[in-house]
Amino acid sequence: MAKRVLLVDDAAFMRMMLKDIFTQGGYEVVGEAGDGQEGVDAFRALRPDFVTLDIVMPNMDGLQALKAILQEDPTATAIMVSAMGQDALMQEASDAGAKGFIVKPFHPQAVLETVQAAVGV
Repeated sequence: MAKRVLLVDDAAFMRMMLKDIFTQGGYEVVGEAGDGQEGVDAFRALRPDFVTLDIVMPNMDGLQALKAILQEDPTATAIMVSAMGQDALMQEASDAGAKGFIVKPFHPQAVLETVQAAVGV
């Protein structure tokens, strides 16, 4: 059975790119959200095997969403999506419990390798 993923990013184009990468990589995209609060709500409803969270989003950013998801489910697997040059935010996310990082611009093989390392498949 394919691992189930929730994509959380305020840019629909980025979600579409990740959806294509994951679908072609054998994962099932079970939901998408456009900001951190929507992502937390979708996580509660869908209970995916892992979630990708853009770090910089309106309303609730990826770090706040990460903390909310892990508070609700300490075993959740979250992979942060960031642009180059966000080292301090990436360190904060790692300290908060992120299991991996996908850096924009996306390279499909690197995305899949990051996910495989984080979720074990």
